[in-house]
Amino acid sequence: MNRGEQKNGFTVYLMRHGDSRQDEIRRFIGRTDHPLNETGRAQAEAWERKLAHIRFGTICCSNLLRSIETARIIGLRQRGTLTILPDLGEINLGSWDGMSISDVRQLFPLEYERRGSDLIGYRPPDGESFTDLSARVLPAFENAISQAGKNMLIVGHAGVNRTILCHLLGMPLANLFRLEQEYGCLNILEFAVGAWVVRRMNIPA
Repeated sequence: MNRGEQKNGFTVYLMRHGDSRQDEIRRFIGRTDHPLNETGRAQAEAWERKLAHIRFGTICCSNLLRSIETARIIGLRQRGTLTILPDLGEINLGSWDGMSISDVRQLFPLEYERRGSDLIGYRPPDGESFTDLSARVLPAFENAISQAGKNMLIVGHAGVNRTILCHLLGMPLANLFRLEQEYGCLNILEFAVGAWVVRRMNIPA
């Protein structure tokens, strides 16, 4: 992780925000705006120390609190500008957002089954599909990196990061859950000679 700024290119440090779970129940969490929990703050503080030697030209995050808090902690020593990009926010899960998975399966059995059979095209009531998410996230990502030119940090979300990684790897979006993105993980993306290399993925804090 000390490769620094790339000759004829740059490096994007794409991170998932730190842990923000408020209980031990498995839930659909998208736009629900939870802050970091104690573990999540510790993860961000660990990355702040590990990445302190890297000078970021740009630090970007979504407009959700868990992403903003993670970016602010990691960028503490950088004293640079934090750019908030709402289009990098996590998938909108509509009326399912915040509900436990078991409750959704019990209350919306047919809808839950539809989601399972059409993972990237299904929209929860009043929510987004992963196809919608990709259409929102990728232009925001491309616009952000087009203005970078130097090392940059992006603090995203599990769905957001998987969408970006699928795109860079040339993977079908339907395979996005084959890419693990744990809380507080880091992905290193290098751009040089007009092409992307996904150097490392899902590095724990």
